[in-house]
Amino acid sequence: MTRHRGRGIASVNYPIGMNLGGDPSQALVHSNPSGKFTVALSSIDLGQGMKSVTRQICAETLGVPVEDVYVDTADSDTGPHCMGSFASRGTHRVGNAVMAAAREARGVMMEAAAEELEVNAADLETDGRGNIHVKGAPHRSISTKDVAIAAQFKQGKTISGRGIFLVPLSDVDPETGEMSPATCYAHACLVAEVEVDDETGEVDMVRMDSAYELGRALNPRLVEQQLVGGAWMGVSHALYETPEPYYPEPVHGPRDFVEYLMPGPGDICPHDIAVLERPAPDGPFGAKGPGEMCANPVLPAIANAIFNAVGVRIDDLPITPEKVLRAIKAQGGARPQPRR
Repeated sequence: MTRHRGRGIASVNYPIGMNLGGDPSQALVHSNPSGKFTVALSSIDLGQGMKSVTRQICAETLGVPVEDVYVDTADSDTGPHCMGSFASRGTHRVGNAVMAAAREARGVMMEAAAEELEVNAADLETDGRGNIHVKGAPHRSISTKDVAIAAQFKQGKTISGRGIFLVPLSDVDPETGEMSPATCYAHACLVAEVEVDDETGEVDMVRMDSAYELGRALNPRLVEQQLVGGAWMGVSHALYETPEPYYPEPVHGPRDFVEYLMPGPGDICPHDIAVLERPAPDGPFGAKGPGEMCANPVLPAIANAIFNAVGVRIDDLPITPEKVLRAIKAQGGARPQPRR
């Protein structure tokens, strides 16, 4: 029995969102009398942190503290339209809609503050701590709470805004019909190192090293957590998860996550991540978002690492020990490839 080490690399470029029908998302922003703001969405947070990111985008655009913003993802009956939480579109599409809605709400808020301070709205600025003051004269100020109270109970104004993001239709080449299906792309490169047992076919992860270009990381900790979790989702797809031998009839398939094979804590390996920022011109504060790209490079990198370790190509997932062992026997033994 010999355990062979191999290293594989894969790189991807990933389109953010779609271009079908403009791929629209909408958002509504309004304040209540206490100066707190609510963002109404139909966009669903699947655990990827979209509520946190849209909250940050709204607060930054309004010029108020993050804790003064609440995001309500109710449902498609009560919220404004959204195409959905898929295609890695949430941060980019929904974030742009929230920014547009917050910008309109900010305009109303500044006009209401200008009326209270008896100045032009253009002469005012926010401090990000819940206050609005005259530029160059910070002693002349009013809190956003007092502005909200004045707007609703004195001036008869609703501090609110509506926002929509719609992808411009792509130009079409009259000769070829070629068009651009996306407005921006994210990029990633991942190196996977594995150990393959040539007697059992078992594959163990040794380490991963990756670099992701995501536009701008609006919440670095959330980005890091999503990249780590997404990478292990990719490992799970590559080496573990399958309904076999019950496919396509799943009646006798795994009944719970005890029987459904996935990597556990003992299977996790070190993973070094570099986040590269290249702000997208059409992204909210330059953001694109990690999304599904977290898992995408992992699968081909592992397949390449297995080939590097024992010289067999497995082209169907998951890469189970049985498949690896059969392939090794079919070629007459393990054939480690040169490591460069």
